[in-house]
Amino acid sequence: MNGLAILGLFLLLYAGFVIWITMKKPPKIWDMAKIRGFRKVLGEKGTVIFFYIWAVLAAVIGIWLLIR
Repeated sequence: MNGLAILGLFLLLYAGFVIWITMKKPPKIWDMAKIRGFRKVLGEKGTVIFFYIWAVLAAVIGIWLLIR
């Protein structure tokens, strides 16, 4: 397994983790300063949409790296 395949797997796991955080909104993570800043600027719904887009982007790049 080469380095790009490992990076692809990591990005897929990362995307899953981001989706889990966005769906469950665990208080310890959802109330972190960086996410609070996102919520302040984008609003609650905007932050959720941003995280979903970010997760999809990470998953697409991860899949692309795996099939490359």
